[in-house]
Amino acid sequence: MAGATQNRVDQTALALGRRPWPVVLYLVALMLVILIPALVVSLVLLNRNNDAQEQTIRALTTATVEAMAQAVDNEVGGMLTTLRVLSTSELLRSGRLADFREGALVALEQMGANLVALDADLDVVLNTDAPYGTSSGQTSDPASAQRALAAGVAVSNLFTGKVTGRSLFNVLVALPDNPSGVALLALTQEAGRLTSALQARQLPSGWHAALVDTNNVVIAATPEAELQAGTTLPVRHPVPDAAPDQWRRELFDGKTVVTAERRAPISGWRVVAWASTDIVGRPIDDSRFWLAAWGLLIALFATGAALLISQRVAQSVRGLRREAQKLGRGEASVPRAYPVAEIAEVSQALAEASAQRQTAENEVRFLMRELAHRSKNQMTVIAAMAKQTARGADNVEDYVQGFERRIHGLARSTDLLLAHGLAGVLLGELVESQIAPFSPPDASRIDVAGPTVRLNVQAAQIMGMAAHELSTNAVKYGAFAGDGGALKVRWRIVDQRLDFNWRETVPHRVATSDRVGFGTTVLQSMVGRSLGAEVERHCHDDGMEWRFLIPLSAIDPAAAPAAAEDEPSE
Repeated sequence: MAGATQNRVDQTALALGRRPWPVVLYLVALMLVILIPALVVSLVLLNRNNDAQEQTIRALTTATVEAMAQAVDNEVGGMLTTLRVLSTSELLRSGRLADFREGALVALEQMGANLVALDADLDVVLNTDAPYGTSSGQTSDPASAQRALAAGVAVSNLFTGKVTGRSLFNVLVALPDNPSGVALLALTQEAGRLTSALQARQLPSGWHAALVDTNNVVIAATPEAELQAGTTLPVRHPVPDAAPDQWRRELFDGKTVVTAERRAPISGWRVVAWASTDIVGRPIDDSRFWLAAWGLLIALFATGAALLISQRVAQSVRGLRREAQKLGRGEASVPRAYPVAEIAEVSQALAEASAQRQTAENEVRFLMRELAHRSKNQMTVIAAMAKQTARGADNVEDYVQGFERRIHGLARSTDLLLAHGLAGVLLGELVESQIAPFSPPDASRIDVAGPTVRLNVQAAQIMGMAAHELSTNAVKYGAFAGDGGALKVRWRIVDQRLDFNWRETVPHRVATSDRVGFGTTVLQSMVGRSLGAEVERHCHDDGMEWRFLIPLSAIDPAAAPAAAEDEPSE
């Protein structure tokens, strides 16, 4: 059965030009429509956040490198200040170099630097690192000495000392007017002493820094950088007109790094900082990884939820299909509890439709049985009408006219039955419909009145034929035969019986006859016997009167009696 239903669904889908999708695909599609834009928006916001973080790291790194360069300049500036103070010594100006040396040793004891005095030929005339009078020849850094003589001050690049063999740098001050013959004073410092200046500021995690001279030779570096003084830094070679705070991507020992620098104004040296691009890009990479991981988890969870929901919905829809199939077969369907409110409403509607269909089918079956029964009875009545009409007719023309009038009266009763159905036919409407074809032009001659009374099918047919026969007799012999007659019809409910009165008045005396025609048969036999009524006929001097006393149970539409077993007598 399910396979046949599916085949019909498939055929319908092919006829419509498309194949239906299961509800799970719609739910998954809905999930993707919601999830994908959310992930895209999250990724955009994540990239913006990463850009903001990178700007923050850039600003922090730049500020830290600038602070390191300032710390280096502070060290060099202190050395220059010391040299200027020493250059004003009277012992130096008076040529008492031995005493000057002793005083300089005391002044430089905490600094850890070595004082060197040079003459105009750049020969060393005093060195606090050697006994006074010891000749060490020309300075190890003549280029810086020449620059100092020209500019007044100079800071050397890194060089190796002749005596110690260690990495050193000089800070030099020229003494142009010194009478002792000393042309330059220089403070020589070990490069490693500047490491503390680089460590005075904390770089972001994963970053390293080095102090390099104008030749990109390392003077000092942070411990994590693992660079020795005197080695050449492989990144941040001087670039003309390059922005000092511009980041670059370069290769360092085969790895891509991001670099930044700041130049120290006094010394001319540069502080260079670098970090692996993995370190710099790790936050965004981690964020993207977790975004993808959470997106996958959410997608899996949403897919599972979609499968669960689709199963519940599919079960409910299959339940509705079974209920609809029951409805199609005419079987009773009861509402079921479904997890989806709308489907539960459809189930309730199907159950109501099933009940209405069964009620309608029962009514149709009842009406069909009633129609068959009434048709059979009407055939019997028509046959009796034909026989009685033939007995009272003198020729064929009178027979046809009389028979047609009776057929038309029966048809009018049938029309009212079809119009009102099981609710019952109004007695007043039935009487007026039967009188109307025979009524005179003057409507004031007819007076029909009574309370609202409804008749069942059998009573309506019989009372319709009775009213027709009475109207026919009124035209032939009674109130409608001349111009002066009148008809008054009244009914009321008395002691659980319908008291129906038909009273005709005429201006002349009515001739009575013992002849029994079809009308009399209908009035006395059918009304009396079929409805269990008392039938009275009174002949007055001014007209005819008929009175029917009918039990209400015989005319009640809610308790219609079975059709009389006896056929109308001839």
